[in-house]
Amino acid sequence: MQKTILITGSTDGIGLETARMLLAQGHHVLLHGRSLEKVQNTENTLLGEEKCRGKITPHVADLSNMADVEALTKMVIANHDQIDVLINNAGVFKAATTITIDGLDLRFAVNTIAPFLLTQRLLPLFCEAGRVINLSSAAQSPVDLDALLGKKIIAEDFAAYAQSKLAIASWSRIFAERYPELLVFAVNPGSLLGSKMVKDNFGIAGSDISIGARVVSRLACGEGDEAFSGEYFDNDIGRFSQPHPDGLDSEKNQALVKAIENKLAQLGL
Repeated sequence: MQKTILITGSTDGIGLETARMLLAQGHHVLLHGRSLEKVQNTENTLLGEEKCRGKITPHVADLSNMADVEALTKMVIANHDQIDVLINNAGVFKAATTITIDGLDLRFAVNTIAPFLLTQRLLPLFCEAGRVINLSSAAQSPVDLDALLGKKIIAEDFAAYAQSKLAIASWSRIFAERYPELLVFAVNPGSLLGSKMVKDNFGIAGSDISIGARVVSRLACGEGDEAFSGEYFDNDIGRFSQPHPDGLDSEKNQALVKAIENKLAQLGL
């Protein structure tokens, strides 16, 4: 059965390879990127591939800008009756400017808060047993809520990235509790895969990116994982596992979600 699947950051890296795999299975992929030109070029490339049996609908939004995220959700809602799967794949490790137009740290804005807002706004569109796949990482560390909210900036890129990736795993658990009709998974697709992020920031070619795309595709459309909603899948060991201990602390997770909700409210969202 064809599923409608929104993949953020799907013009390169794991997102692109996941889109390619899901299109080969005949699904309808909502392709997302920050640049209209890149989204269009990626769409043309994918549609021209022999294995493509699915459909593509392009979407453009800058996920560092919460107003843009809100506009994206309105566009999706206006043009689609149903979403089966949302894959929150887009992520950043570092950038020349780390403060966004909303006064947030770019790493937390894109990696944590934009996926939260996107998921929340699209809740009415999810089909029964819809799925949310949140890209986390093996790099995880305790979240400084002041940094999450843009009240302080973490100078070291890896530290901010690790906090943002634990934060998305943490709110995944809360969403699974709040919305039991949804299946919500946080996933480390694999360490040091050959994405642009890894090549640019670590200076290595990295491992086969399809390693990550395969597990994301399986969690998006496969069967047998339904009992693990809210849990963290670690593809470095090939099974569901435990995130950083802070990600298992219900009080900390609740406080993190409340902080995000309050910040979005301050932004009028």
